[in-house]
Amino acid sequence: MRSTRTVDRMKALTYQGKRSVSVETVADPAILEPTDAIVRITSTAICGSDLHLYELFGPFLDKGDILGHEPMGIVEEIGSGITTLKVGDRVVVTFTIACGHCYMCARGLQSQCETTQVREQGSGAALFGYTKLYGQVPGGQAELLRVPLADYNAVKVGGDLPDERYLFLSDILPTAWQGVQYANVPDGGTLAVFGLGPVGQFVTRIGAYLGFDVMAIDPVPERRAMAERHGIEVHDLTDDVIAQLRDRTDGRGPDSVVDAVGMEAHGATVTSIAQAAVGILPKPIARKAMDVAGIDRLSALHPALDLVRRGGTVSLSGVYGGEADPMPMKSMFDKQVTVRMGQCNVRNWVDDILPLVEDPSDPLGVMDLTTHTVSLDKAPDMYDIFQKKEDGCIKVVLKP
Repeated sequence: MRSTRTVDRMKALTYQGKRSVSVETVADPAILEPTDAIVRITSTAICGSDLHLYELFGPFLDKGDILGHEPMGIVEEIGSGITTLKVGDRVVVTFTIACGHCYMCARGLQSQCETTQVREQGSGAALFGYTKLYGQVPGGQAELLRVPLADYNAVKVGGDLPDERYLFLSDILPTAWQGVQYANVPDGGTLAVFGLGPVGQFVTRIGAYLGFDVMAIDPVPERRAMAERHGIEVHDLTDDVIAQLRDRTDGRGPDSVVDAVGMEAHGATVTSIAQAAVGILPKPIARKAMDVAGIDRLSALHPALDLVRRGGTVSLSGVYGGEADPMPMKSMFDKQVTVRMGQCNVRNWVDDILPLVEDPSDPLGVMDLTTHTVSLDKAPDMYDIFQKKEDGCIKVVLKP
């Protein structure tokens, strides 16, 4: 079923090279499979994971690739096999592309969907706007988006609340929810969070909502101030912060720690130089180097493993991409630490979170995260500002 739109050239944010993105006019997406839908994007966000593409993952991108994986909008067109959507429906699009019925999806592991796995790369489910490693599917920082398997990956939402109530269901809110669930915090237990970017902000609020004693660490004052508005105990990234939090928890360390930073961590100068060096190699060599010898900045992960109490759990919500990361296995074994991680299984959590998003009291503070709302044309400037953490930038929403 076709909509009445008449334009066939849309604007989209495209990758042009390391630290270089631009808004270009490109062909509209089209229905390719009966289970596709075309969504006109009304809001789309820049994710911290997009900064990995901006800075590090050029070897797996081509010039002109459309970025973005946090979109929502209105259904404009549907394929003949669509059964639950109709033109005009308002939807949030999940960043993972899953079928909903395979072995993995049936077990709540939609990020490992066997229907969309990118087997030639040895990767899990395809993702919107996220490199050859995850299918090189055109992303959602655009005026229009083709959504494969749309009955499952386009989630219908209400029509009365603003986009910002729902937008973060696409990625960062379920990612934070999964991070807390994976942290296995005991009832009334203590939860420490490294990083107060968008995911870390939601991790702290979810932890507090669930009744945990939450403390967070971040070097950026504006991020600490935002968390404090939601009653979170915050700490600067100082040399003695681990000792402070250990003292705060009777000398043991917190029951659980969430690393919401990942490979964008501050510090690790040698690793930062190595990452930059990989980025200037010829693409085939760089892809191989990142695949078998890539290393990450572990300046958040190692302290998280150090801080957590013996027998506790560390949950990784931050993205890591290296295959040669040195891990403190001796200490991890001695402390009997559990580590849980993985790409978010968005659809596994949406039904739990949606009532909280629609709650008039906004218990997770979804309306207090966005610091910058700009037109799609301003996206290149906002990538630069977001990466440099300038102008108090914590979360950017684009309006195509």
